[in-house]
Amino acid sequence: MRARFLLLFMVLMLPAGAFGQRGQRGQAQRPPSKPTPRYPDGHPMLSAPPGELGYWDAGTGSIFGKNGNNLPTNLDISEVPFMAWSRALYEVRRTEQSKSDPHARCLPPGGPRQFHTPYGLLIYEIPEAKRVLILSGGGPHTWRIVYTDGRPHPPADQLDPGFLGHSVGHWDGDTLVIDTVGFNEKFWMTRFGLPHTDALHLIERISRPDYNTLKYEATIDDPKTYTKVWSGGHYIYWHPDEDFPEYFCQDNNRDAEHLVGQ
Repeated sequence: MRARFLLLFMVLMLPAGAFGQRGQRGQAQRPPSKPTPRYPDGHPMLSAPPGELGYWDAGTGSIFGKNGNNLPTNLDISEVPFMAWSRALYEVRRTEQSKSDPHARCLPPGGPRQFHTPYGLLIYEIPEAKRVLILSGGGPHTWRIVYTDGRPHPPADQLDPGFLGHSVGHWDGDTLVIDTVGFNEKFWMTRFGLPHTDALHLIERISRPDYNTLKYEATIDDPKTYTKVWSGGHYIYWHPDEDFPEYFCQDNNRDAEHLVGQ
């Protein structure tokens, strides 16, 4: 018994960053990483280099909170600038767990949810087509297009609101910046139930500081839901040497036990 208490004490005394060194699969402290892979023009490659396999081991992290893989600048949930109605809705969703979560019923993971959905994430840049594809291994196998050809968003009255919105992007140094509007209100922004409305304007910043690490940061601008603009993000780690496994929520829903809530 004494040994167990000693072990617990040692774990609790570890700095928070130590837990951020563990990936989704619970591996020990991460080994030194290779440098960031790059295209011939020097900008980062967000996928596996030619001749190699791998995917981003999504499923951990959040855009708020200060634990695990989250960025140290994240807000605590008590600091998120909710409006009264959105805080009340968030609290109801947390109480009911996944009882009313659309993603648990195999609908697409919109906004930041795409970057912490389990079963893998792939990001492919297609320079000749001037677009980036973001592919989700979990849920209904969602794929998303980010246009990098300099086009603007369509006028508001021509947008067809969807789960993924309309995304345009550009490189700012080593960071891919994605600007998205045109969301519907049929998804939760995170698995923890953060609300949003059709006024959501999302700015995502994605970088690869080393071979094994993806840094994701989202800026939330939704004046119908939050009293001011706020940001948060997390790290995602590389799973090498294989593609993510085939998984379709519609055929093998692994979250069904949470659909009844409490």
